[in-house]
Amino acid sequence: MSRAVCDRVASLAKVMGGAALVCAMLAVTTPRAHAEEARTWRHALSLIGEPAMGPGFTRFDWVNPDAPKAGHIRMQSIGSFDSLNSFSIKGEVATGMGLIYDSLMIESPDEASTEYGLIAEAVSHPADFSSVTFRLNPAARFHDGKPVTVADVIFSLEKVKEINPSYAAYYKNVVAAEESGPNEVTFRFDVKGNRELPQIMGQLVVLPKHFWTGTAADGTQRDLARSSLEIPLGSGPYRVKEIKPGRSITFERVADYWAKDLPVSIGQWNFAEVSFEFFRDETIAFEAFKAGQTDFHQETSSKNWATGYDFAAAKDGRILRQAFEEIRVARMQGFVLNLRRPQFQDARVRQAFNLAFDFEWSNKNLFHGLYRRVNSYFENSELAARGLPEGRELAFLEEVRTEVPPEVFTTPYANPINDEPSRLRENLRAASQLLKDAGYVAKGGKLVHGESGLALKAEFVLVQPLFERIVLPYIKNLTRLGIDASVRVIDSAQYQRRVETFDYDIVVAGFAQSESPGNEQREFWGTEAAGKDGSRNLIGIRNPAIDKLIDRVIFATNREDLVAATRALDRVLLWNHYLVPQWYNPEVWIARWDIFSYPEKRPSRAISVLRTWWYDAAKAAAIGRTRQ
Repeated sequence: MSRAVCDRVASLAKVMGGAALVCAMLAVTTPRAHAEEARTWRHALSLIGEPAMGPGFTRFDWVNPDAPKAGHIRMQSIGSFDSLNSFSIKGEVATGMGLIYDSLMIESPDEASTEYGLIAEAVSHPADFSSVTFRLNPAARFHDGKPVTVADVIFSLEKVKEINPSYAAYYKNVVAAEESGPNEVTFRFDVKGNRELPQIMGQLVVLPKHFWTGTAADGTQRDLARSSLEIPLGSGPYRVKEIKPGRSITFERVADYWAKDLPVSIGQWNFAEVSFEFFRDETIAFEAFKAGQTDFHQETSSKNWATGYDFAAAKDGRILRQAFEEIRVARMQGFVLNLRRPQFQDARVRQAFNLAFDFEWSNKNLFHGLYRRVNSYFENSELAARGLPEGRELAFLEEVRTEVPPEVFTTPYANPINDEPSRLRENLRAASQLLKDAGYVAKGGKLVHGESGLALKAEFVLVQPLFERIVLPYIKNLTRLGIDASVRVIDSAQYQRRVETFDYDIVVAGFAQSESPGNEQREFWGTEAAGKDGSRNLIGIRNPAIDKLIDRVIFATNREDLVAATRALDRVLLWNHYLVPQWYNPEVWIARWDIFSYPEKRPSRAISVLRTWWYDAAKAAAIGRTRQ
């Protein structure tokens, strides 16, 4: 029996002075009630040690509590948008929609895998991680003034699982959501020992049930599964002020934001307005930034970073360039080879594609030597496989020995190196032999499979024209091998549709990782996700050994086992040659008009511009860009 039921029974017994006795009897005779009475409430959760900020903290130490709440920051976004519904798999969603929503808990950009209560003022879970309970803050409100309720929380989980395969996979282990007390919601899991599940539920964005079950201004029934340009209702620090479909979206700070005085919000969300201007590609976006049409530019081109700032505003200091270092797992970025295509089902073909990619030439001639080759799915962290497997990692791999490439046990993985022309020739010869072993023969200068008669073709599908300069030299090497390779650049809407339906041979993609991997690994590499449109298993991996190793990661009972299981997973992914690893940047390159300030102590794991920076009126006046 829930505490809520106990309270109701107690109120009836109160007239006889027996309320305490009734509840005591219920607690003894009802196991669930007893468990709920014994809950230990926490203000935060961490997968790595204890949260840095203890109970009763007043604010984070990486904010300026006196930051002015003013000004307008104009950001950039590449592509377009035709929807404001960020939960549907349909449509192209406008950048920044996360600003209007609050979740049960909020991540700390200064700590690894740590969340603090937001809509949930407290959280509790049993020692076996079989469930998690959140106690909602009674002050939590949506922008229309209505309170955030347990019904909203339950609706949010059930609806996003119903309409979106990514959410269905992420919340797969959640089998029940129920009101377990006054302003309390409990999620029950179908497994025990998954340490990440309470934090996964803390990330749940809470949607207003009354809004999404209601009707729009034109009388039509709202549907969370559909794309829509109707401005949605949220509870976060910003609301949508204005949209120009496909061109721009502007958010305004909510002056009476319900959480503005909470310790997790003080000194944050300081801009009065935040705009995102949309551009077709990076080149046009950069020209707009130079012309003062936007204020902030995150540089993704090494060539531009090295040579593109030779103009007046950058020379005289009105525009500043800064390279920020962050403590983070470098994401695996690569040329994704779609295993749903028959030509990529043979690992030897996939390995040949990696041998043909000359990273060293690209880094020297295109990237000004600023990038590093990525050699792991968890690069720049203790999670990356190194040397030969041993200890717990080896034990996990022994469980799948017959299902993984033998090199997993005998050879440390390393990408091919082309540091001089002779090495490239050697790698291309090795690639040619692999393709021959895979059954391909040369006919008229092209490779054709000896049995099927199908030519070895590969089309690179790109959304960024800037990437052509990288792909074209790569295609030249592939052509030398007899591979019929080509490139196609399409607009962002077409690209999104093709990616969601896996309609491509090769795309460029990145897989961002945290310092505590977990359930998202199923979505990246799991068999079930491979068959669901809109999932993040872009490669199309269906590998029982990888599924088993993912479970080892998810159900690791301590940090040692988590690291060992992740290294084992990393090693198997690498030796299956599922993609051609590209590179990573150890820094984040930012260019900005000098009208902003940020705290002396910054969050260590993210720049957090919209969360911690502020508009500096004095600086803006000094360079003639005052904009309140």
